[in-house]
Amino acid sequence: MNNSNNIKNNKAPLGVGEIAVEIFARIWALWALILFIATLLIAIIIYIPCFFLEDPAKARWHRLVSQWWMTVYLNLIGCPIYTSGKENFKKGTNYIVVCNHNSLMDVPVSTPFMPRANKTIAKKSFTKIPIFGWIYTFGSVLVDRNSDASRRKSYDEMKRMLAIGLDMLIYPEGTRNRTNDPLKKFYDGAFRLAVDTGKPILPVILFHTKKVLPANKFFYLVPHKLEMHFLPAIDSTQYSADELKEKIFRIMWDHYSQYDHQ
Repeated sequence: MNNSNNIKNNKAPLGVGEIAVEIFARIWALWALILFIATLLIAIIIYIPCFFLEDPAKARWHRLVSQWWMTVYLNLIGCPIYTSGKENFKKGTNYIVVCNHNSLMDVPVSTPFMPRANKTIAKKSFTKIPIFGWIYTFGSVLVDRNSDASRRKSYDEMKRMLAIGLDMLIYPEGTRNRTNDPLKKFYDGAFRLAVDTGKPILPVILFHTKKVLPANKFFYLVPHKLEMHFLPAIDSTQYSADELKEKIFRIMWDHYSQYDHQ
């Protein structure tokens, strides 16, 4: 009986093709890491003005340099990015942008390729990474999720960024989606912020980052094109935070499901 259960619980052995992919993905991850460090050391020189600029000028410079850096880097690792729907960003209006979150690849991809300067809400712990932590700080509103005081401070800082005309990028799932569903349950923060500030909320869907850098595999990366779809904005003044969260969730779920199966 126990032997039978053990057999059922054991995963089937990998085939030759799957083993080859696993080996290639580890080699490619090493190549990507070497390139990341090499291009980072060049990029940090161009980021130097961010040490002296104030927002929104700092955010604009950060985005321009990040876009250059990530365009070069993503093409070198075989992951070029294509965007659609930039026309949904209307001149004279800034937005709370909500994006799905499948992979560690999402943050370095999403911020640079927004149509204009923005800040993203980000974990404070990443600032401890040498050199990269500086760049991460330049483009982020930092939060320590274990601190109520930090969460309150970051909420006020997001309001300030919106007030000076920057877009605010938020991942409403909070952490990476490790399920097979298009999205995880959303947290309230982005939608409460939209209602409190009256800013429109604009959904964004990232495709294929989960294939490139899956959350459930260690030191694994495969080349694949990436896509970023900007969807039409929703007027937050017409809804409560809960209604807005439900509406945006359904829009993003439907778009992801429809496009991912084409």
